[in-house]
Amino acid sequence: MRLSTKSRYAVQAMVDLASNSKSKPCNLSEISLRQNISLPYLEQIFNKLKKSNLVLSVKGPGGGYSLSKSAHKIRISEIINGVEENIKATGCSNDPSKFCTGKNEKCITHHFLEDLESLIENYLESVALSDIALNKDNSFLGLRK
Repeated sequence: MRLSTKSRYAVQAMVDLASNSKSKPCNLSEISLRQNISLPYLEQIFNKLKKSNLVLSVKGPGGGYSLSKSAHKIRISEIINGVEENIKATGCSNDPSKFCTGKNEKCITHHFLEDLESLIENYLESVALSDIALNKDNSFLGLRK
C-alpha cells in the first residue's frame, strides 16, 4: 500500500514549514526549492491545509505560511486527512450493497484490511509533526536501524 503523492508531499512540506518558520512565515517558493516539489502543486496542497486549519497565510511583503498551532499539537493523521480522504485498505465500504464481492457479503480479507487501516490510522495519530521535524538523524522513533 502506498500513500498518495499529495499526502507524502503534504507531510514533507509541513515538516519543512515546522523546521523553517520559527520566527516568520515561510514562502511556498522556498519550500518548493528546498523539497523539490512543484510550486503549483504545493499551492494546491496548502489551500487544502489552510481549509483544514493546519496553516495560516500571511499576505504582503514578508508573507507566506505558518503553522496554525505548535508542531507538537499537529498529528500526521491530520495532515493526511486534510489533503485527502482517510487511508483505505479495503476495496469496499461498510454498506452491504457495496461490499467487495457484490453479493451482499464482505470478501475473505475484509476484516484483515480493516484492522490494517486501524493500525495505520493509530500510528499516524500517534506521531506529531514535531516528532519528525526535530528528528535530525533520520532514525525515526527507533524503527530504522
